[in-house]
Amino acid sequence: MLEYNEIAAKKIIVLDNEPYLVLSSIISKKSRQQASNQTKLKNLITGKVTSRAFHQSDKHVEADIGTRETIYLYNSRGEWWFCDADNPRNRFFLPQASIGKSGQFLKENTLVETLTFNNKVIGIRLPAKINLIVAEAPPSIRGNTIQGGTKQVMLENGAQVNVPLFIEQGDTIRVNTETGGYSERVGKK
Repeated sequence: MLEYNEIAAKKIIVLDNEPYLVLSSIISKKSRQQASNQTKLKNLITGKVTSRAFHQSDKHVEADIGTRETIYLYNSRGEWWFCDADNPRNRFFLPQASIGKSGQFLKENTLVETLTFNNKVIGIRLPAKINLIVAEAPPSIRGNTIQGGTKQVMLENGAQVNVPLFIEQGDTIRVNTETGGYSERVGKK
């Protein structure tokens, strides 16, 4: 059981029999009132974000989230298909809402962690950084730094990322899946 002040960012708690990820928490005390913990919570099943205050008398259960290694196969009509790493016959799909924005960085045969709650798949966790090949890149024009020295390129899986001007088509870059931004160049064509 977690006390009200232990409900902090990146913890997962159970509310109304559903897992919620704590996005942020601020403990505050107004003049004559008791201290409270103002939080923003994300429902890991629906993806909906809500605000909630926890008081000193509140106690909540920390969610028991299981993980297993799976392989991303493909997506079709809003369904993202995966299979177990150790049993390729065991295939399942997740809707777009469960994948979120980070799904744009998935490429076929990528190893990911599947999150489970009460033996039900609720989402995925991507590696922190993924290497992708630049499929299309506009030419770099010397002295074109009025736009901050970056340009937008298309990656091999269709995602678009802002990168420095020296990145060219065919280069391999490392992308941070949490921020969705360029991290570094890994290989030159």
